[in-house]
Amino acid sequence: MTTIILLFGLGLALVVAEVFIPSMGVLGMLAGLSLMTSIGMAFYEDAGTGTLLLVITAVSVPLILTFGIKLFPRTPLGRKITARGFSFEDGRAVDRRDEGLAGARGVVEAQLRPAGIARIDGRRVDVVSRGEAIDAGIEVVVVEVSGNRVIVARAGS
Repeated sequence: MTTIILLFGLGLALVVAEVFIPSMGVLGMLAGLSLMTSIGMAFYEDAGTGTLLLVITAVSVPLILTFGIKLFPRTPLGRKITARGFSFEDGRAVDRRDEGLAGARGVVEAQLRPAGIARIDGRRVDVVSRGEAIDAGIEVVVVEVSGNRVIVARAGS
């Protein structure tokens, strides 16, 4: 029974290590092997113990992985290798020229189904309709600008 508990503990420790140490899956495979071996040994000893260990594994491994993945970007290694994406708050993900387009009119250049391209104020803008397909050459009006999304509707609708 001691061997089963040690293998199980080693397996869980290797799952944690896999999240925090880049090993290209080696630690994950060792964790899986250790956990499966401990569960197999537990079933060999007693079906109830094996079932209990299997349930504990099925619950604890996803919880450990979820917690580790959420925690990883806050670790020193995570801060070094995690890409810092653009956000709407800092404005780098938004084309500032789009902010003043609300109410502007333009012409669809590439059919909207519902996304496409329209020429508005002399420049090509990626736009989205409110769900309907709009053919090229149809006049549209910008009804909303939200983040990097420019929403248009047929002019006169």
